[in-house]
Amino acid sequence: MTTQLLTYIFVGATFTLYIGIALWSRAKSTNDFYVAGKGVHPIANGMATAADWMSAASFLSMAGLIAFLGKDGSVYLMGWTGGYVLLALLLAPYLRKFGKFTVPDFIGERYYSSTARKLAVLCLIFISFTYIAGQMRGVGIVFSRFLEVDINTGVIIGMAIVFFYAVLGGMKGITYTQVAQYCVLIFAYLVPAIFISILMTGQVIPQIGFGSTLVDSPIYLLDKLDRVTRDLGFVAYTENVKTNIDIFCITAALMFGTAGLPHVIVRFFTVPSVGAARQSAGYALIFIALLYTTAPAVSAFARMNLIDSIQDQPYSTSPSWFKNWEEIGLIAWQDKNEDGKIKYSSGSALEDVKPKYLDERGEYGERLLQNEPNLSNENEIYIDRDIIVLANPEIAQLPGWVIALVAAGGLAAALSTAAGLLLVISSSVSHDLLKKTYMPQITEKQELRYARMSAAVAIGIAGIFGIYPPAFVAQVVAFAFGLAAATFFPALFLGIFYKRLNKEGAITGMLLGLIFTASYIIYFKFINPEINNSDFWFMGISPEGIGSVGMLLNFIIALSVSSLTKPPPDEVLELVDDIRRP
Repeated sequence: MTTQLLTYIFVGATFTLYIGIALWSRAKSTNDFYVAGKGVHPIANGMATAADWMSAASFLSMAGLIAFLGKDGSVYLMGWTGGYVLLALLLAPYLRKFGKFTVPDFIGERYYSSTARKLAVLCLIFISFTYIAGQMRGVGIVFSRFLEVDINTGVIIGMAIVFFYAVLGGMKGITYTQVAQYCVLIFAYLVPAIFISILMTGQVIPQIGFGSTLVDSPIYLLDKLDRVTRDLGFVAYTENVKTNIDIFCITAALMFGTAGLPHVIVRFFTVPSVGAARQSAGYALIFIALLYTTAPAVSAFARMNLIDSIQDQPYSTSPSWFKNWEEIGLIAWQDKNEDGKIKYSSGSALEDVKPKYLDERGEYGERLLQNEPNLSNENEIYIDRDIIVLANPEIAQLPGWVIALVAAGGLAAALSTAAGLLLVISSSVSHDLLKKTYMPQITEKQELRYARMSAAVAIGIAGIFGIYPPAFVAQVVAFAFGLAAATFFPALFLGIFYKRLNKEGAITGMLLGLIFTASYIIYFKFINPEINNSDFWFMGISPEGIGSVGMLLNFIIALSVSSLTKPPPDEVLELVDDIRRP
């Protein structure tokens, strides 16, 4: 049975499962649609939270980032897991005791202001669509490579599946679909990691293989990887390039952004009690750790296998996986020295970052490029970072069923997070903007209809982001975390632990955090990308880490404005006392 047929079977079976779950758990009320009736078991909620959390960035891109960045990529591991400790201790139990449907619901009630509620909805939509862009790119990559359809067609198919179970099932359908998606994605991530660990180091457990010697060699994997990367002109794999302040700020932005992400926070509204919310956070951290502790090993295995597989190989006899990814434009070869061999080293191969192909082949059968070669270095290879996990089983020559399983896992990771994000967008529009602000007279049945309509519109916009993605997956997602850290975390944290914070302080803080962080990111990534380096950054802090500065500005301005204006009314102080009472 061919790998492509196996992929169709695996992906088709998982899609059928997701649709079946959506039919079984169809939402019949706004309570079901928004918070799954608040009856989800902590273990199930922990698995759903892990699937909601471990997006295409975790499954597809994180290992690719670590493979190419080496030790610098560890900021993603530290930030994305450390944030769960903050969430479990500082936010989840209190927000569950508050007992409403959405994050803007809490902000609107706590800061006794429709303006605060509207601003929270604006921040939520901005963050969520930034995050969705990364998920849809992941869906397109998987479909285009393994199912041999156009990337745009793949995005549309993925959106159709999400539309079905998100619009029909709401949070109830999404929750139990995400439980199934977690099982698929974690199995798909661990199986090839175990295979490759055994092949390379003889160790069954990848985390142990990561620190072991290679098979039939006294050399440790990381020692060899350091030596090989240095020889190719890269920084040694286990050395840092980023400055300490940038590492600190990126990690902080990811941690506090995790604690402020609306689609993760809302998961803790779905359990029966405050105690269950704490348990859910603990289970989620365990389920997430299974993938996150494996990622460094997957990254090292992939980088080593990649170099061994292509370096100095004649293109005419290059491995099939290389030509497969070249066909969809995620690998490109530019024969700079005209020797017909693949030369991989540091530096960009092309003047333009993304390869643009001509409709003809070179003398060795390679796809010819419109791009001018970057002659300042000898590197002849462009490799998209998002393909590392997906290509890893092919590079290691694993069985076809493992490759098919990884494709199904990548789709599960992207679609589970996309569904959670789309739901918080639709919930905020229907509940916070319509029911609570502009159309308070609508019935529950009408609110449910508007929620489904909002989800449908959000899915259409998400599809556009998938077809025209702004950057590679993990980079886009990192921006979403920075925005969440700069807007939501201070408002939520101070709203629970500082009773004196009033609506003027919260609104000013969120607005400043959003404007500062978004402006910094947009300027360096889209307006002036040619000066996107540490020489021009504020205090050497990259756009990925600037959310931590935005968060500090939010805290400072919120506290300052609150101290100069009148305190919150008594009923708000009683609300804060109530949610803090055990």
